[in-house]
This record gives sequence, C-alpha cells and structure tokens, in this order.
Amino acid sequence: MSDTATTETLGFQTEVAKLLHLMIHSLYSNKEIFLRELVSNAADASDKLRFESLAHPELLAEDPELGIWIDFDADAHTITLRDNGIGMSRDEVISNLGTIARSGTAEFVKNLSGDQQKDSHLIGQFGVGFYSAFVVAKQVDVRTRRAGLAASEGVFWSSQGEGEFSVGTIERAQRGTEIVLHLRDEATEYADAWRLRGIIHKYAEHIGIPVYMIKAQDDEAKAAQDVTWEAINQAAALWTRPRTEISDDEYKAFYKHISHDFSDPATWSHNKVEGKLEYTSLLYIPTRAPFDLFNREAPKGLKLYVQRVFIMDDAEQFLPLYLRFVKGVIDSNDLPLNVSREILQSNPSIETIRSTLTKRVLDMLSKMAESHPEGYQSFWDTFGAVLKEGVVEDHGNQEKLASLFRFASSRQSDDKQTLSLDTYISQMPADQKAIYYVTAESFQAGRLSPHMEIFRKKDIDVLVMTDRVDEWMMSWLREYQGKSFVHVGKGDLSLDDDSSEDKKKAQETQEAEHGDLLKRLKDALGEQITEAKVSSRLVDSPACLVVPEGDIGLATRQMLEAAGQKLPPSKPRLEVNLEHALIKRMEVEADDNRFKALATVLYGQAALAEGMQLKDPSEFVGQLNHLLGQLFG
Repeated sequence: MSDTATTETLGFQTEVAKLLHLMIHSLYSNKEIFLRELVSNAADASDKLRFESLAHPELLAEDPELGIWIDFDADAHTITLRDNGIGMSRDEVISNLGTIARSGTAEFVKNLSGDQQKDSHLIGQFGVGFYSAFVVAKQVDVRTRRAGLAASEGVFWSSQGEGEFSVGTIERAQRGTEIVLHLRDEATEYADAWRLRGIIHKYAEHIGIPVYMIKAQDDEAKAAQDVTWEAINQAAALWTRPRTEISDDEYKAFYKHISHDFSDPATWSHNKVEGKLEYTSLLYIPTRAPFDLFNREAPKGLKLYVQRVFIMDDAEQFLPLYLRFVKGVIDSNDLPLNVSREILQSNPSIETIRSTLTKRVLDMLSKMAESHPEGYQSFWDTFGAVLKEGVVEDHGNQEKLASLFRFASSRQSDDKQTLSLDTYISQMPADQKAIYYVTAESFQAGRLSPHMEIFRKKDIDVLVMTDRVDEWMMSWLREYQGKSFVHVGKGDLSLDDDSSEDKKKAQETQEAEHGDLLKRLKDALGEQITEAKVSSRLVDSPACLVVPEGDIGLATRQMLEAAGQKLPPSKPRLEVNLEHALIKRMEVEADDNRFKALATVLYGQAALAEGMQLKDPSEFVGQLNHLLGQLFG
C-alpha cells in the first residue's frame, strides 16, 4: 500500500462481515459470476457519468471514450478490471464498499445461511455484487477517483474479506475505478485469456459499452511490448437491436445483467413503438422472487434511458406497484434529456407509456397461462399474492387481472391454487348465478368451515381464499363475467331461486316459532352478537357466526385490531341449526344459568371455527368443564 499517503483501518458493517464469511467459506456452484457483477458495476458507473455529463459536460471532456478494460497476470495470479466511469470519492468508497446499501440486509444474510447450493444462487442479488469478488479473490484492491475531483483526491481501498478494510488517499490521474483481484489458489484458472473472454461473451455481450482485452500477440509484438487492446463484445445495447438478430441466450444473459438474478426469466417481451410517441421496451417476468417482494417501499421499476442516455435504475413511474416484480428497460425518444423524478411524475407521455406497458405485461402473463400452464402456475405460486393487489390499484384492468388469478377449491384435498375463474364458471350448474368463496386463515379451516355445510350437501364448489390480501381484494372485486361474488359466511344466504316469497315466509315462521330460544340466546350473549337467527347454512354444526355483507371477516378483523389498526365497530349475528341436538336441548333448558353456560360454549365453538381467538378462553374452558362435570357427575 505504498501509493497511499494516509490510511486508516475500518471495520465492515456487521452484515457485510457475515456475508463475506459465507462467501469465502462456502462452496459455490458458479464462481464465474464475479466477473459478470464487476463488469455490470463498471457499466453502471459509465451510465452514471453520461447522465451527470448532461449538466456538467466537462466531466467527460478529459476522456470522452468510455470503456471497460480487463487484464490478467497468470504468473502473479491477478485479474485487473478498469473503467473510466464516474468513480468514487473517499466517502463513497467507505459507504459503498463497507456497507450493503440496501434495505433488508439482515434478511438476506439470514437466507445465505441455508444450504450451499441455494447460497450460490443468491450471490449477485440485492446490491451485493461487488462482494462476489471474494468468491475467487483472497485480497481485493481498489483504486478510484470520482469525476470532477482533483488527482490528489484519489482513493485506495483494500481488504482480504475478513473483518476489516483499509482505505487511504492516493494520487490518481485518471477518473474511474481500477479493481485488482488477487486470486485464491483454487481460482487461478480465471487468469486466462480464453476463460475471461468466454465469460464476457456469456454475460456482457449485450451491454452498451465496449469491454477491452489485450489482443493476442505474436512473439515479435510481445518483445516490442506493443500492447493492442481490442473490444471483445458488440457494445450495442441489446434493446436497440432488431429482435430477429437476438438469440434467446442473449435475452437471458441481458436479464441476468439488469436483474442480478442467477435464474433464467420465465418470459420476456421486446417491443418498439413508433409514431406520435416513440419508445422501446424490453420487459421480463422473473421465475424467482426477491426477498423484499412484499416490501412496497423497496426500490423497484425499470431502467430508464432517454435517447440511449441512462437516466435512472428504478423508474417506478412506468408500471403500477402491483407489477413491481417486472424487470426491464425502457428507452424513450420523447422525454426531455434533463428529465428528473419530478418531470417524470408530471410528463403527459408517462401515463400513456405506463398504460401500454401494463397491458403488455398482463398480455405476457395471459399468453404464458395459455401456452405454458406449468410455467404460469409456478409464476402464480411465486407472485400471485402481489398480483392480487392490482384489483384495488388498477380498476381499469380488473377483469383482465381476475382472469389471471388462481384459487384453491373446496373440492380439492390440498391447498394448491390452480382453479381459474373461467374454469369455475364453466363447471357451474346452469342455475347457479354467483361465484361462491370463503376467506380463512388456512385451507382446511376454510374448507371445513360450518358455512360450507350446505354447499357440500348441494355439491356446490366454493373458492377457498387464504392469502392475507384476499379479504381486502374481495372488497373491491365484486363480479366477473357478469357473475357476482358471494362470501358464504357473510350476510343473508340465497343459493337458488328458492329465495322467493314462500321461502321468506317459511323463514319468518321458523323465527316466530322459536322466538323464545333466539331471544334467550341474545340475552345470554349480550353485546357479543347483534342478534340470533335461524340458519339456512348449517347441516351438521349447531351454530355459526355471520358478519354483515361487505364487512371484514371476524378473524381478519381480530388480526388488524391486534396490529393496532382502528376499525369501525361491527358485531356478528349468531345463526343456529334447529335440527341439531344441542339446540333442541337448549330450547327446553329451564335453568337460566345452565342455558347461559351452554350459550357461552356455543358461541366459543362458532368463534373458534371462524379462526378467531376467544377474548376470555378461561371462561369458555370453565363453562365447558362445568357442563361436562354435570353430564358425567
């Protein structure tokens, strides 16, 4: 470290130290990913310099031809990668190379502690690409200077990937960054021209900046030390090339470049729009979800270019939040070059592009569901809960979204969400006018709910919804293909045309005949219920709880209130099965104390069947034990 004027030794952020330990001491199935990540970072540095040079052209003046240079020394076992991009200041070096500047770092490190095969697939994701250098390097040295700073403000950073790193000030004439990897003994194979060229062709053929390596030389040229650099990639942004000239492997490699995901994408769409509004988009549907998928505040969006000039990494304005899993690039000729986040939010072209791209993504998913159902099922299992958010956020595409949804069915024995609404409707009896569903904490709780008894008896299929988002979603999704949605546990239930005046009168007659029982139940349970009524839902169970139509389910309400959310007051009604032995026994019970004990047990059973937690479990257990004692005493 002789080229440093002043140095200091600092400790890594805790999560980084853990991450490096896992990288160094674990086995990885694909070590070559380190070069993809370092080249990608160098390309990003060049993109950022181009953007800053729009306002400050002097930053490019000293060295306008941007590139990435890769060299190696087989004898010294080193690889050197250099770029003339934006570079870093001392503070940026400490921040960028000493911490992981991304939310959810602790969770990422937790994920890395799993099996080694899984670990290898996580490398290169979530903003930790630089650290993949330590997969092959026992020491990494970095020399850098930020564009616009004086040569005396260069920075030297070095670490052996353990608990500490050193940072110092150096004299550096060139802007940009140089990284030297001192290879581990088991990784010396990478200090080879053919090996490095092969990796570059695999991962960096598509980036819009040339990658140079020293041209193969004859003995005479070597003796004269006549070094000639040659570009080994096309250096043309993939999305600017005609689709007919791009192979599937190139599309997949480009996805990995922009997403830092090791897996292939599920599908993609490359489209160029010409006319009044001109832009090119390349959109990908991933196969795997990032760990922060359900963090709505996490960075998301497309890479934005304007007239091939990089603007920003996470342009979230071009897709709705429920499509935050989509990766890709958009390049527009119709946005101003001095575009900023504020201009993006107010520019009239944005909404047009956003609407078109949203429909394009939904069409991609529809085509995948039709032509590759197994692949779509895998997508749904991974991203379905996020896609459901679109029902609330994107009313204009509600019908299209609903056609993409998959649900579990009460006729299934497991919780696999495979049934589409179109299939459900096609299998409905001719006289069924509604799509029936139930929301529950688990599949078995929903499938075996007392509310389902009449549906099992009549062999009517019911959608069983168990995702946390379902209750919220269904408060907005009212119908599909002209069929209304009906929650089997809410409001008054009408299964067919029997809900005529005759049925109403029969119900009223029952209510009147058993009015004393219903009043005693209401008096015994007090403010826990709004009323007691005769049920048309129940076949085997003695009672169930029913909330008003449009209200939040009981279990969901309890969960939200426990989380501190204030909700408008609501109470269920108790419905009883007059044919059940317990209800018949209660109707003739003369002892008010015993009747109240029976009512408490009845309500508790119904609440537990809904997935609720009892407010006073000890009272329920006490009353149950008291009744059992009387029975067997």
